[in-house]
Amino acid sequence: MGIYLDNAATSYPKPDVMINKMTDYMKNIGATAGRGGYKAAVEADRLVYFCREMICKLFNGSDPAKVIFTSNITESLNTVINGFLEKGDHVITSGIEHNAVWRPLKTLERDKCLEISTAPCTNEGITNAEDIEELIRPNTRLIVFTHASNVLGTIQPIGEIGKIAKRHNIKLLVDSAQTAGAYPIDVVKDNIDILAFTGHKSLLGPTGTGGFLINCDMCIEPLKAGGTGGDSTLEFQPDYSPNRYEAGTPNVAGIVGLGESLKYVHTIGVDKIREKEESLINYALKRLSEVKDIEIYGPKDSTKIVGVIAFNLGDIPAEDVAHELDAKYDIMVRVGLHCAPTAHTLMGTLKKGAVRIGIGYFNTKKHIDVLVKALKSISKK
Repeated sequence: MGIYLDNAATSYPKPDVMINKMTDYMKNIGATAGRGGYKAAVEADRLVYFCREMICKLFNGSDPAKVIFTSNITESLNTVINGFLEKGDHVITSGIEHNAVWRPLKTLERDKCLEISTAPCTNEGITNAEDIEELIRPNTRLIVFTHASNVLGTIQPIGEIGKIAKRHNIKLLVDSAQTAGAYPIDVVKDNIDILAFTGHKSLLGPTGTGGFLINCDMCIEPLKAGGTGGDSTLEFQPDYSPNRYEAGTPNVAGIVGLGESLKYVHTIGVDKIREKEESLINYALKRLSEVKDIEIYGPKDSTKIVGVIAFNLGDIPAEDVAHELDAKYDIMVRVGLHCAPTAHTLMGTLKKGAVRIGIGYFNTKKHIDVLVKALKSISKK
């Protein structure tokens, strides 16, 4: 395996303890959760509940029943956005949202006359929370914000935004795809009403896992309906969590793996993970600046970003840079628009895209050194 620098897409490698736990479940338990009273099914129930508990422990949630599992954070965001907003509502969002937020909002704008206001930010993606307060209208029902940009890496002032939302009795939905597991999150302290999370990035879990943590009293219609393993005589979905939102057989193997990776992250400590990654980010920013003709986007301050750094190399197409890094140097990076056209519009790279590195917990300074050496060689050509 070469040098993996695409942790913003999905983390790699995964902890051995997580892989072993999933293998043990599939070899020695096998039963699904919530669908039986025999020993193996009860053990599957216990493991799923353990994962809910670990989510609460990591983000300071109060009720494991309010941890809802989905197939990914995109499904989580779609569930909340489509299940909460009504015709004519007003939403405030950031200017650097991922399509997992932007597309559902634009669809509701088209189909249900949703009103959308985009909070202004600098070309580095820095948002002033006070600007959000000025956008509030009588029909503002939701503020949905990314915690950190998946292109610029910029960390948003979620705590300040949460205070504003609470003061005006507006619900706050946070997309933590780039921060959960890599940056401290406290739903109570930050006044986050709904925290959407993904399992396969900095939480170090398997793909196909994600969910949202409900930290308020909020009526959200489920995205789908079906079997829940109980209340089978009801013609409609039950009205209690988590069953209301978890129709169909869950991804038990994935949830079991996620529970173990959450335990792994909790044992290390998110603060220590952030400390290590911030050191690597700082090192990468300094080393990358040595490369001729490089243009680095976003803040050049490791305290203001997560492990996401986007750049272009002079007039060399971003695709060519990424291809040569892979083919000649065995370095894996992401290239393109990264499912976030709003961020690239801000950067002025909507037509050409950018190369993006995603620094994770298992990366080292040596990985950065090899990358910089390769970029210097490509730049000379």
